[in-house]
Amino acid sequence: MDERIERAWASGDPYGEALHFLRLEGVVYAHSQLSAPYGIAMPAMDNCIMFHIVTSGSCWVRVKGEELIELRPGAFALVPHGMGHDLMSSKRVKTEPFFDLPVEQVSERYERLVYGGGGEETQLICGAVCFDHPAAVDLVRQLPRVIHVDAWNAPESEWMQSTLRLMAIESKERRPGGETVVTRLADILVIQGIRSWLARGEGMQQGWLAALRDERIGRAIVAMQREPGASWTVESLARSVSMSRSAFALRFQELVGESPMEYLTRWRMQSAAQALRTTNEQVIDIAERYGYGSEAAFSRAFKRVMGETPGKHRRGAG
Repeated sequence: MDERIERAWASGDPYGEALHFLRLEGVVYAHSQLSAPYGIAMPAMDNCIMFHIVTSGSCWVRVKGEELIELRPGAFALVPHGMGHDLMSSKRVKTEPFFDLPVEQVSERYERLVYGGGGEETQLICGAVCFDHPAAVDLVRQLPRVIHVDAWNAPESEWMQSTLRLMAIESKERRPGGETVVTRLADILVIQGIRSWLARGEGMQQGWLAALRDERIGRAIVAMQREPGASWTVESLARSVSMSRSAFALRFQELVGESPMEYLTRWRMQSAAQALRTTNEQVIDIAERYGYGSEAAFSRAFKRVMGETPGKHRRGAG
């Protein structure tokens, strides 16, 4: 088996594999200077993780179906599914749509907002990052509606606090290159927030992310993700993790919620869909890369899993 997979389990970090695929692309970042009373209704943003970092003051975050979260300096919140949500100076304040507020467009991806009633001040760094890799889509799908991280109580508190302080300085002073620094640090904090949730293991009962905890099934999942075009069978996967075929198939189904071949096919088609959207490769070349000897066989599998033909999927991406 791939030495990188062996190292992941030897280091006690199987989730490192999941985060390896979480390549984020910044959409927009905003430095907000708010004064009480204020209430902001954030819009929904599909396929995005939205985040809020308090650098001074305090702020309440309300996500539908979840308990209210109060953020203070050293804490931040992630809204992984891009759901609309509210930022408020108090629990019952009236909210206004974000796009109706006086936002200053500093650059293509960086904004500043000064808003509120003139009372106690709160400063926030907010933003949204997108993801496209099928592993990232699957990972985010399994995350809760909101993740709350308190940097002061986290095991990595020292460097997280330093990161938050540096972001506060850069976003406030507008130094040369400050936008780049803030965006890179924000990406790190988003991943750190997800790592924090993974470490707590809250709410993960089934699915490939939960199955990564199981050393043998986790190794098989990583092997399929790293080499989706290999000639995998249930027998070869079981053999690679030193299990019998029947025991492996049963354990995989219990943990992941689908059979090994169902998981492999879905992973192949999601990866192929990304290639269709983002490259000009010929369909036959994509088919061969993901283990199909003919374009016809690949197209049948793609339509069964994705609900449309490869050609239609590519045209829709344009």
